[in-house]
Amino acid sequence: MIRPKSGWLDINMREAWHYRDLVMMFVQRDLVAQYKQTILGPLWYAIQPILSTLVFTLVFSKIARIPTDSMPPFLFYMAGTVAWSYFANCLTTTSSVFVTNASIFGKVYFPRICVPVATVTSNLLTFLIQFCLFLGFCAYFKVVGVPIKFTAVAWLLPLFVLQMALLGLGFGILVSSLTTKYRDLTFLVSFGVQLWMYATPIVYPLSIIPEKYRIWFLLNPMTSIIQGFRAACLGTGTITPSYIAAGWVLTIAVLCLGIVLFSRIEKTFMDTV
Repeated sequence: MIRPKSGWLDINMREAWHYRDLVMMFVQRDLVAQYKQTILGPLWYAIQPILSTLVFTLVFSKIARIPTDSMPPFLFYMAGTVAWSYFANCLTTTSSVFVTNASIFGKVYFPRICVPVATVTSNLLTFLIQFCLFLGFCAYFKVVGVPIKFTAVAWLLPLFVLQMALLGLGFGILVSSLTTKYRDLTFLVSFGVQLWMYATPIVYPLSIIPEKYRIWFLLNPMTSIIQGFRAACLGTGTITPSYIAAGWVLTIAVLCLGIVLFSRIEKTFMDTV
């Protein structure tokens, strides 16, 4: 029996679990529709990070001559690109979930949170493909004599991936809830993601930031993720338990706020979309 809910905290995550088969159907839909009627198809999963990494290497390493913590620039930039792409894709695609799925939401009932969860899951499969590609380049550079080492932080890689997923989901559903009323945010998302990327140590190492300004970078939860990702796979960069703890506190706060606002807006969004 479907009953109306009006409270801010009327959140039933168990109901979303009961619709897990529907989530997998949405994941399959996203994967098939993304590269349907394209010539290269899934090869774009590999082409995108390679091209981005080559551009970063040319511009920031060869021209701007920004240091890369004694790591080959290609690996340094690719590590940041692969991790950032997953978070950015989760954020941008989830941020328009109400608008792009309004026709479905208006016809049948199911927990609306299933759609953003499916989006994050489908992007995870893309990330895994690109991460395997990155490991392949790491193996090549290791063979040619580059001192690459997997540190003990590598055991925390699943934790960093989970944090990226939750952070992208949290910000995505937060923005999607607001865009039902304020459509201007749809124009700010892509621009804001680009600015956020340059506020994260992706094209430069955190080590070049003066110590007195570094605390502001730690308020960015993606900083600890990128640092941890590089420390785990390349053995470079600084990551401490305090960095990880601060990143998780901010991630959980954003996720909780996003879920509460999403749950509130989903009850009435058809009146404004």
